[in-house]
Formats: sequence, C-alpha cells, structure tokens
Amino acid sequence: MNFEKIRTIESSDQVATYAKMDIAVERGRGAWIWTSEGDKYLDLYGGHAVCATGHSHPRVVKAIAEQAEKVIFYSNLVFSEIRARAAEKLVSIAPPPLEKVFFCNSGTEANENAMRMARMVTGRQKVITFSGGFHGRTADAISATFLGKYREIGRPNVPFHECAEFGDLASVARLADRDTAAIMIEPIQSMSGVREAEPEFFVGLRQVCDDLGIVLIFDEVQTGIGRTGNWFFAGSDNAGGVVPDIVTLAKSLGSGVPVGACLVSDRVAATIKTNDLGTTFGGGMLAMAAVLATLDAIESDDMIRNAARVEQHLRASLSDVADIRAIRGKGCLLGIEFYEPCSDKHKYLLSKNIITGTSSDPKVLRLLPPLMASTDEIDLLVNELKK
Repeated sequence: MNFEKIRTIESSDQVATYAKMDIAVERGRGAWIWTSEGDKYLDLYGGHAVCATGHSHPRVVKAIAEQAEKVIFYSNLVFSEIRARAAEKLVSIAPPPLEKVFFCNSGTEANENAMRMARMVTGRQKVITFSGGFHGRTADAISATFLGKYREIGRPNVPFHECAEFGDLASVARLADRDTAAIMIEPIQSMSGVREAEPEFFVGLRQVCDDLGIVLIFDEVQTGIGRTGNWFFAGSDNAGGVVPDIVTLAKSLGSGVPVGACLVSDRVAATIKTNDLGTTFGGGMLAMAAVLATLDAIESDDMIRNAARVEQHLRASLSDVADIRAIRGKGCLLGIEFYEPCSDKHKYLLSKNIITGTSSDPKVLRLLPPLMASTDEIDLLVNELKK
C-alpha cells in the first residue's frame, strides 16, 4: 500500500492524537527504518525511547516467535516459566533493596500502581511530584504531571497531588509532611527538555523520605534499562548512590512489545496482599519473552557501555559548534540545547532522513537512539548539524 493511501485511511478511521511525520514505517533493523516508499531513515528517536536494542533485534525476534509457537498468553492465575525467568533476571540487575517486581502493561500503569502501593504502605494520600515532570495520561498519573497543559487535559484531577520545584530541595521540605505518601520523580526530565538535578538533590530526597516515612519513587520509564549508561539511574553515581523504594519501568523494557513494571523493596512488597493489585495482560508470556530477550541482548552486546560511549562521542564531536549552548542528559537520553529555537533544525534533519525529537523547551532537540547505535551513525547527525 502506498503512503498516500495509508495516510488517508489512518486519518479517516483513527481518532486524532499525535501530529505525525509524513512517513509510514514498513520495517526496521538496528538504528534504521525503511518506509512504505522505500526510503531509509536513521532513527535517533527510537520510537520515543522504546527501541533500546534497535529495531527487530534478532535475539528479541527469535524469542517472541518461539514463545508465540508455545502459548501467546495466559493470565496471572497460572504460573509460567518465562515469567519466572524474566522476573528473576530483572530483579538480579536491580540495585538492592529492590527485590520484587510487579509486571503491568505501560509506564502510566506502572506509575499508577506505584502511587497506589505507596498509599497502601503509609496509609496516607498526598503525593509530591515536580515541575516539568511527566508521568502518563491515566487519571492519577496525569494528575501527578506538572508539564504544560497535560494536567488540564486530565481534569477533573485526582486530589492530593502537590508540585515541588525540580532540583530544589527547599521546595520539597516545604511540602513534605506526615500526610505525604510518596515523592515521585523522573530523575532526568525528558519531555521538558532533558532537565537534570545534582546527585546531592537525590541524597536530600532520600533523607526527607526516611525522616518522614515517605515512599520514594523513581519514574524510570525513560531512564531505565541501560539508557543512561547504567542499568538504572537508581543506585548510580548520577543519583548519589540513592536507591528509591519503587522504580517504575516501561518503554525500553520489551524492545517495543508493550510491557511495564514496578520494582519494589521488601518493605513495600510486604504490605501488598492478594488482590490488592491486578492486571489482565501484565506478565503475559509474549511480553515476558520480550523482556528476557531484551535484557539478555543489552547484556551480551555490551549496550550499556556503548550508551556511555555514544554520549562521550557526541559531546566531543559537537563541542566546537557555535550555536549549541549545552548538551544535557546521560547515555542515550540526550538533549542538545541551542541558543535559539530549534524547530528548523528538527525539520532540516528530517529532510536529510534523520529522525530526532523535540521537547517542551523549544531550544532543545532530543536524542533517544537505540543503545546499540554506532559512533559512525552518530556522526551522520553531527555532520548535518555542523552544516
């Protein structure tokens, strides 16, 4: 089917949601996609931080196909070897004391359940999140989102949500009290322009939570699973070694197969009883095969070290470009900040068959490439920006 027909049908039969690029993706491999018209694009956006292992990584494709031949799905009412193996692998790479996992379907569902668990643990209701943070589009998650107009879209909002200033511990201290169930934070705020906080800020957050009995949640839907040059932001030097009580995951976790998860401490897990949480499709066999294969591929192909190498290479290669003010972020979650709005650069790169992302900051171009992207592929972007 040609592109015009695809566009006509989608525009006619789908509810309008995203503004789309004028391409129809037909297939992908590694950091590249091919369109219905046979054009080849370098994908440095990764399907919005999803395709961590690259498009259609052979290990992931094989695992999905083999699982589909056995059984595609059965609910959590039965035990499953592939679910057991995926859970064991994910817990094995998580920093202590994150020792149990709850599987669900998406990042917003993971965040909803993380806040629910925090309320169960503490018996409290208030949740503190941060200016510029994005946590999803379902009721509680969008009410915890203080970025642009998203919270307004979700009205009427779930009550007991309050907003602190990102990176400002004093603003947290003014809000946190013994009515607070959770403090939830994106460690790097991707959609608001790849905003970062100092390690000392996370150390301070941990102390506030410990002092007041508050559950600390890291929303690692984008930063998790190797993207920042560590398996998780939690426990890394970037976080000052801080490990929260809950880490939420999605996006990269299944290489494109929808899946989310909450990694939780024993303290949190001990309060959860049978039927307190539930999800029909969470932990389904096909998704679990994708999770296990994704984690194995990242490990065996040394992608986490490569993510750090990509960051270092990009920083060094663009250090002398006059109109770049700064490069933000870690690993393969990067923002190039220009002195002027960069929408023209985004459009120019697309015209050169390079896909990048924008952000709510008009001066920041976002890069969310696969963790296996090569420095030669990054150089294609660098060369165009230098022009």
